[in-house]
Amino acid sequence: MEVLLGLTGRDFVLMAASKAAMRGATILKASDDKTRELTKHTLMAYSGEAGDTVQFAEYVQANVALYSMRNDTDLGPGAVASFTRSELARSLRSRSPYMVNLLLGGWDVLGGKDVEVESETKEGKEGGSDAQDGKNGKAIKKTGCARLYWIDYLASQAEVPYAAHGYAQYYCLSILDKHHHPDIDFDQGMKLLKMCSDELKRRLPIDFKGLVVKVMTKDGIREVEFDDSAPVKSA
Repeated sequence: MEVLLGLTGRDFVLMAASKAAMRGATILKASDDKTRELTKHTLMAYSGEAGDTVQFAEYVQANVALYSMRNDTDLGPGAVASFTRSELARSLRSRSPYMVNLLLGGWDVLGGKDVEVESETKEGKEGGSDAQDGKNGKAIKKTGCARLYWIDYLASQAEVPYAAHGYAQYYCLSILDKHHHPDIDFDQGMKLLKMCSDELKRRLPIDFKGLVVKVMTKDGIREVEFDDSAPVKSA
């Protein structure tokens, strides 16, 4: 009964995970956070077997942090997704594979379009001819872009504009397919998540205790207040 949702917008990525930690039909915890911050701009949400999910998430989190310490730079969302997929593929061929499904999203500071900005280097200020500085003291800088990756327990990976795992994929993908477009703003994205949450409450026989919602932008990752306590009319 676990729910994972993710969608990209104009300048953000939204990810949501159900709060209920369950075993069968039994709710063990009503405020579980099924996400892990991997870098300042990258977040992973997970679902699957209880022990496998936390262990694999912490393994990826630790290795990404180790890379950052050794190389003094953070991996982008695409690189983190590739590493995660390769580790899942390796475990799949072992005697004890991880049974986890993942959504991995973030803000790619090296992606997006090229824009000209004023160069801060001495050569740029003097109108230097360095290719990096461009002409007339200009430098080329990336605008950044939103990235979202869908990864399943068989180590399949795809970059997508929106995604879902668990029962959300049965009830919410049609809503996302109809209403999502690449240029939505933050308020539209939250409204779309609310539509998905209402549909899940309407269709699922068990209360999944609401959603933990986090947003990734160029400024980092933050949790968003998401009030889904309003009653929903039955189908």
